[in-house]
Amino acid sequence: MKKIAILQSNYIPWKGYFDIIRSVDEFVLYDDMQYTKNDWRNRNKIKTREGLVWLTIPVRQETLNQTIRETKISNPVWHKQHWKTLAQNYAKAAHFKEYKDAFEELYLTATEEYLSEINRKFLTAINAMLGITTIIRCSSEFTLAPGKSERLLELCQKLGATTYLSGPAASDYLDVPIFTAAGIEVEWMDYSGYPEYTQLFGPFEHGVSIVDLLFNEGTNAINFMKRVQR
Repeated sequence: MKKIAILQSNYIPWKGYFDIIRSVDEFVLYDDMQYTKNDWRNRNKIKTREGLVWLTIPVRQETLNQTIRETKISNPVWHKQHWKTLAQNYAKAAHFKEYKDAFEELYLTATEEYLSEINRKFLTAINAMLGITTIIRCSSEFTLAPGKSERLLELCQKLGATTYLSGPAASDYLDVPIFTAAGIEVEWMDYSGYPEYTQLFGPFEHGVSIVDLLFNEGTNAINFMKRVQR
């Protein structure tokens, strides 16, 4: 039995993204998909004294068909600006000091040229902080057939999956019968029922970056995520 999930890479994503990763045996970054502007690929939200703020990695979009892995960083000092913003707004969080050195090093060494490399670097580091040991692969490692559902199915088959865990947004297009015909069960991630945790700055917000949970709850962060059953 082997369960996999396939998602486009996001920058310091919210807790639900990491729950999908920890729910599967192998996780695939769908990095050869088209890069989309004003999306989660290169930005995420944090809480600040002024309310929710986007941390956005500046990128260069040269063509409409450009893939995520082809997308380059356009401002080489972005990482210093992001770390300064995080440090200013989370300095008084209960567990900021526990993660300060690790995140500072992560940001100040984030000099990679491509967005997909940055995202994978941060995902790998945060997985380690959360104790997540799931194998991470990239879709660009494989040659795949055309078609939204067909490509996902082929990835599942090449990785020997018996179960495909999908995000709920894919319910609009995923061709479940072709998975069933291939002997692969489709499961849907459920993002409901998350408990609230201690946050700074006003009303509680679930949809912020995972860094908010780590800085506020430390090693207890995992208790505010899903109970995983593989």
